Amino acid sequence: MFIIYALFRVVTWIVSRLPFPVLYALSGMVRVFLQYVIRYRRKVTLQNLQRSFPEKSPKEIREVAGSYYRNLADIILEVIKLERIHPEDLKNRFQFTGFEHLNYAFDNGRSVIIAIGHCGNWEWMGAVFGLVSPARGFGVVKPMADKNFDKYMESLRHRFNPGGTVPFQHTYRAFIRNKKDMVTVNAIAADQTPTRSEINYWTRFLNQDTPFYIGVEKLARSLDFSVVFIDIHRTARGKYMGDIKLITHDPKSTVELEITETYIRMLEAAILRRPDNWLWSHRRWKFERNIPVEGI
Repeated sequence: MFIIYALFRVVTWIVSRLPFPVLYALSGMVRVFLQYVIRYRRKVTLQNLQRSFPEKSPKEIREVAGSYYRNLADIILEVIKLERIHPEDLKNRFQFTGFEHLNYAFDNGRSVIIAIGHCGNWEWMGAVFGLVSPARGFGVVKPMADKNFDKYMESLRHRFNPGGTVPFQHTYRAFIRNKKDMVTVNAIAADQTPTRSEINYWTRFLNQDTPFYIGVEKLARSLDFSVVFIDIHRTARGKYMGDIKLITHDPKSTVELEITETYIRMLEAAILRRPDNWLWSHRRWKFERNIPVEGI
């Protein structure tokens, strides 16, 4: 495994130093390799798309899949580019709308939870927040199984925001500790599949019964943090926009599951607007619902 990692680092050292035009020329080859050579999770990707868009023809599904693999190849190389990209270049390539929602919270001494999905380049979003946010930023992450690859990803995430990640299993403890000391902005990708033992909420999402974590809502209501959703999408190759949309500045006044459902519908709408922009190769529907009632 060490030899594989060593070869990987040689490749990333080279790729991270490529100018963007060359990087995207290489991305085209990576896309072909993923989609047609190793057929990376092709069956999962097509099945997810077919079930989510039953109204689309087989040709339309294949077109979305092709655009998705192009998107995935770009993101992979863009993440590697984080090793060497100049901070001003990154800021110019990733803009935001709706930042006033965050400024309102910060001006009133409120910490914020950013609920995102795996749309656009979420790693770039986390990196650029380390450069532009007036509040200390943290991202909740699940450590990778391989320690070498995990260390590499952490080095990219910490480049512009040292110490800016929180292990998933220590989220509440870290948020409590930070709340005592400072106002923070905390990013959580809340669209991952819960483990079977953690499933406590089901809803209809993209035409399918889907389990969701409700941790964002629990954290927000317990700690009285504002909550926003960010719709991350590409505006041109190598350029992104993060549209910040308010969910609530007063989580304690919301009814049960209101924050969770609002996030889910915002995410669903974002995916429907740009179907190739989400992480379709993820096994999002690996569990089947076995209860006949709505909700919990």
